[in-house]
Amino acid sequence: MARTLGIGIIGAGNISATYLRLASLFKGIEIRAIADINNTAATARAAEYGTEARTIDGLLSSDDIDLVVNLTVPDAHFDVSKQILSAGKHLYSEKPLTLSLKDGLELQKLAAKKNLKAGCAPDTFLGGAHQLARKLVDDGQVGTITSGTAHVMSHGMEHWHPNPDFFFRPGGGPILDLGPYYIANLINLIGPIKRVAALTSMATPTRTISSEPRKGETIKVTTPTTIQALLEFESGASVTLSASWDVWAHHHPNMELYGTDGSIFLPDPNFFGGEVKLAKPGKKAKAVKPWAHPFGTPNQKDPTGMMANYRTAGLADMTAAILQGRDDIRCSLERALHGVDVMVSILRSGEEKKFIDIKTSCSRPQALGVTEAKSLLKKT
Repeated sequence: MARTLGIGIIGAGNISATYLRLASLFKGIEIRAIADINNTAATARAAEYGTEARTIDGLLSSDDIDLVVNLTVPDAHFDVSKQILSAGKHLYSEKPLTLSLKDGLELQKLAAKKNLKAGCAPDTFLGGAHQLARKLVDDGQVGTITSGTAHVMSHGMEHWHPNPDFFFRPGGGPILDLGPYYIANLINLIGPIKRVAALTSMATPTRTISSEPRKGETIKVTTPTTIQALLEFESGASVTLSASWDVWAHHHPNMELYGTDGSIFLPDPNFFGGEVKLAKPGKKAKAVKPWAHPFGTPNQKDPTGMMANYRTAGLADMTAAILQGRDDIRCSLERALHGVDVMVSILRSGEEKKFIDIKTSCSRPQALGVTEAKSLLKKT
């Protein structure tokens, strides 16, 4: 049985550097080529990380490529992912999987027809902090989760991203760009979502880029930039989710879950590490002792200090599942499709001013404990 899958990447943008840098941490992954509609960008990225640049058609027809990672912009995800599956390659996509439930269901049908595996980011819920929270939930430390809150707020991406246009077009916005991290972690902790309601708005019709190299350019805003959503889970729990790029400052925590026997406080689901706190009945919240989970170990410098970054962990888990003949992929198409259904229903609710029933469902992913996480890493 093969011990390594040949990986190709389509999309040489900002996020490709993260995949190319971190893939070397994991077993079973060998990135053999990168392609982009802009051949110059692919060539430059390939040279930077010591891999090969190919055309998109050349990559998709390559016998040494078993799985292709789709890192294109969101509104190209469906077309490129369909190309990948049609070419007979396993698929792993950056989030969001697609911009509509219809397109996601088409990819699901195509993958089944071709007998191919498909997965999708985000994989941050596999991080040490969020898996510690998962263990607390599974061990009954907070009882039955009944409600919670989640907040992801800032003043947008035009202050740091070199080409922020797509963040403010349909397919972007805080729900489809950052919402996947929060939705995925809530599914990890609570399970699937039954229905949603939301209010949506945008503060301004345009944004001025303050990052280089396009500083001073004005871009149009054509998608909601503030969303206040209510999520009802199949379990009966309800969570409020506030997502906004119209906020200069706030004091809201990233995520809190309230149970019949306590409360749990989580760090930002956009990252792998951070502090988890637990409050038992009548007691103040206390930090939970960190465990030896490898995906919580700081490994990257950050302006605020060291942070844990293990993006591509989801790809590594999917690769391991393919090599081992295991069906359950933690970052599975099923869960990504449910996430898309939830997010587009939130936006639809904002337009139609009513509750929207979610058409899909999914199971909670398997927990990723210390031993399972270590098994994905190369020995150092």
